[in-house]
Amino acid sequence: MSGPRRAGRSSRVGGMAADEGSVRIDSWIWSARLTKTRSMAAAACRGGHVRINGDRVKPSHPVRTGDEVRLRHLGRDRIVVVTRLVRKRVGAAVAAECFVDNSPPPPPREYAAPVARRERGAGRPTKRERRETERLRGR
Repeated sequence: MSGPRRAGRSSRVGGMAADEGSVRIDSWIWSARLTKTRSMAAAACRGGHVRINGDRVKPSHPVRTGDEVRLRHLGRDRIVVVTRLVRKRVGAAVAAECFVDNSPPPPPREYAAPVARRERGAGRPTKRERRETERLRGR
């Protein structure tokens, strides 16, 4: 004779929370592929780089569908609206369906100053050459 069946077990499909109302924010950020690891997502929350509907949150804060999540990660602000809750990391195609991205476009890459290169075997730079290099770098 088998034991009693769990009522909530059929509501989850493949790591996606179908009927459940919330998921931890650090887990959702990682699952939706906004950060590489869950520990990076938790560190961003602890550092105050994650806001839900304008409020700074801890890693265990619940996120629900319709919430606006602001994430500062890798020097870029991401503004997303949650459309689907996921608990486990999913593929990129499914992750793209989990949120609506309202982020501003990334800034254009600035023109990089030319790197001063010396001929191989030319020895150490002289004081004059070093000063010219510093001037080119803007220091």
